Amino acid sequence: MSLTKITHLPPLRLLSSIHLQQLLLPSISPLTVPRRAVAQQEYRRPGKPKEDKLPWQKIKFDFSKGLKGIKKHFTLLKKEFSDPWVGPEGKPILEHMLEQNRVIWEFRGAESLEQWTVSSDHEIGGQSEVYLKLGKNNNTCFLYGTLRSNPPKDGETRYSGYCSMRSKQTLASFDRKKHYDWTSFNTLHIRLRGDGRPWMINIASETYFSHQRDDLYNYFLYTRGGPYWQDVKV
Repeated sequence: MSLTKITHLPPLRLLSSIHLQQLLLPSISPLTVPRRAVAQQEYRRPGKPKEDKLPWQKIKFDFSKGLKGIKKHFTLLKKEFSDPWVGPEGKPILEHMLEQNRVIWEFRGAESLEQWTVSSDHEIGGQSEVYLKLGKNNNTCFLYGTLRSNPPKDGETRYSGYCSMRSKQTLASFDRKKHYDWTSFNTLHIRLRGDGRPWMINIASETYFSHQRDDLYNYFLYTRGGPYWQDVKV
């Protein structure tokens, strides 16, 4: 009896038909669905050492740090309520309308480096290394390191060889994600001095669905190299 005919039978006849089918074919075992493990471990990238600590052992309790965090979040919450009364993003409406450019990132001290995160394929067992530090005049940043395309010998990773510099996610009060409002602008201006190799600029936008969280706008940046600065407009 085919499945399309079984589904059109009444409930009692449906159960009897399934039972009859199992009696006629005793050699076929019933289908089983694998159960999901009660406690699943987090995904571990190839080359990353395994942690033997229990989940509650990773939590660090610090009373003084907790008080500082509460003060910080309530200060941000107060700013979020007071800024709209002044104007967009806390600026007067006339200043916001006449704004021609806005500096988002600049390097003027050690605290400016805290806005960035550097990473490489060393995290997955590769051999590349990348570092970020201030320039000699404390007005620029210097990204340097070693780029190697040798894949790690883990039997899983096929490609390797990358270094990246990424701006940290801005957060509002109570660690809510906050996005830059660039609706008044149409150009991203970057001043840099490259090494002669091509780089890629990735710009992530605010998304509303989970399947869009990895969507990026890409721009290929071709650096000239040498001692001369380069102005790039995206």
